[in-house]
Amino acid sequence: MISPWRFVVAFGVVAMLADVVYEGARSVAGPYLATLGASALVVGLVTGAGEAAALGLRLVTGPLADRTGRPWRWTVAGYALTVVSVPLLALAGPLWTASALMIAERTGKAIRSPAKDSLLAGASTGIGRGRAFAVHEALDQIGAFAGPLLVAAAIAASGGFRVGFAVLAVPGAAVLVVLAWLVRRVPDPSVYETAVARPAGAHQAGARPAGARPAGARPAGAERLPAAFWTYAAFTALTMVAYPTFGLLGYHLSTRHVVPAAAVPLVYALAMGVDAVAALAIGPLFDRYGRRVLVVLPVLVAAVPPLAFARSLPAVLAGAVVWGAAMGVQESTMRAAVAELVPPARRGTAYGIFGAVYGLAWFAGGAALGAAYDRSIAVTVAVVVVVQVAALVVLLVTAGRHQPR
Repeated sequence: MISPWRFVVAFGVVAMLADVVYEGARSVAGPYLATLGASALVVGLVTGAGEAAALGLRLVTGPLADRTGRPWRWTVAGYALTVVSVPLLALAGPLWTASALMIAERTGKAIRSPAKDSLLAGASTGIGRGRAFAVHEALDQIGAFAGPLLVAAAIAASGGFRVGFAVLAVPGAAVLVVLAWLVRRVPDPSVYETAVARPAGAHQAGARPAGARPAGARPAGAERLPAAFWTYAAFTALTMVAYPTFGLLGYHLSTRHVVPAAAVPLVYALAMGVDAVAALAIGPLFDRYGRRVLVVLPVLVAAVPPLAFARSLPAVLAGAVVWGAAMGVQESTMRAAVAELVPPARRGTAYGIFGAVYGLAWFAGGAALGAAYDRSIAVTVAVVVVVQVAALVVLLVTAGRHQPR
């Protein structure tokens, strides 16, 4: 057994290596699909469908993680699907094959994420969830920063996208090695929450089986999700339905010749670096002020299109910085808030529903913003700003007092 902080850090290393793989691939998704004949609408549909799969399928995988009580199995299976799908893009032929593999990679995220978030929420019970999720996200984003750089170097050296995908098989194998070590060291992560709940010096008769419930606990599914969770989900949907995917941003950079295709991953790496810093900065603020810190999110997202869809490089880089800051808030604090709103026995289900709302909204938004981009950049900017103002209003009306669990 290792300490909760060591668990958080080790789990973050797994996420970091996985991000090298899939964020490296995502950094060139738009330009790569463009070389296969995709329009902005198709890019929006494919990248949006990928996010919908990554998040919408959690409606199924979240409850299953709760019911089976085997979070490690779902976590390992999801990571395995992701790290296998990405290198296969090097062998993809027509547009539909590449699109299917990109969606398969995101499906791997759907399989693992509810279980993974539940594991992380449990381990962080006594150490501060905002800080734990922020540290995890920061490590995650180190990989998200390194992956695009690795792909950019491979493309620059080879002159093609396929070598860039192929080299990602190496960090993919490392994901499975580190994950196997962590599973052996912590076969039952629920002991972290048990240790916090048990009075100091109390005797533990024996380790519970992985995923087993404490004696007297209500069975998973017996407690309803609170109303505050559903209003929070509504805010999430409004935020994500008008949040451009980087696939669309990368498509703009490449097709409008703002930067060479090989440099698009560098812009993505910049965004991921900002993501990590933003996550570390906002995590402690969440622990202190609660969901109210999320007022910054609609403001950041509304500022993305006017900058990122410009023709000048300085404006585009500023847009990438703002996009990365918004992503850092989303990937750390938004997830941490879910754990504060629901009882522990319902976390897997809640993360599944939250992910589904998040993903389906992003899918709808990806398609809508792709179509809007094909019509007019000005229309795209207007749509994003109006919807984000609505999201801000919902948050200001519904955000309640922060009550950590």
